[in-house]
Amino acid sequence: MNLDIRLANEKETPIVHKLMLEAFEEYRFLEVPSSALNESLDTLLNALKNGSEKALLCFVDGEPLGSLRFTIKDDSLYFSRLSVTPHARGKGIAKAILLWLEKYANENGKMKMECRVRASLSQNISLYEAMDYIVSEEEVVTNPNGYRVKTVVMEKSLEQLTAC
Repeated sequence: MNLDIRLANEKETPIVHKLMLEAFEEYRFLEVPSSALNESLDTLLNALKNGSEKALLCFVDGEPLGSLRFTIKDDSLYFSRLSVTPHARGKGIAKAILLWLEKYANENGKMKMECRVRASLSQNISLYEAMDYIVSEEEVVTNPNGYRVKTVVMEKSLEQLTAC
């Protein structure tokens, strides 16, 4: 399995969007469906164009199978919409994407990684915990669709990477 993970360019925005929709489809029938399913391609394109977000893509043997979006903050990197297409799950793609992003954050002087996860998605929380992320906060947020959702903020210190 040949993995190529890199920042997405503007022309690849439709691929990032498509992968997100495929990955988040499983959350359509939750009591509160994921707001990712309603995000338009234009919204994503505008966020990437104006620099408020960046995206990365993961290609496996040349096929795009994973994506993620992120924002660089003062001392941290906040990521969202980690997406692996359903037929490619369980092969370490999400972990590889996160490791790539941690290295990118470290190279850009960021001290920690952060994300927000629905409290009800224990499998997602377990993935992050297995990679040394900890729950730093529990919060009820109102999603873009206007629904209140219980979430946890997870973070990982990157200080250990700077010592290497």
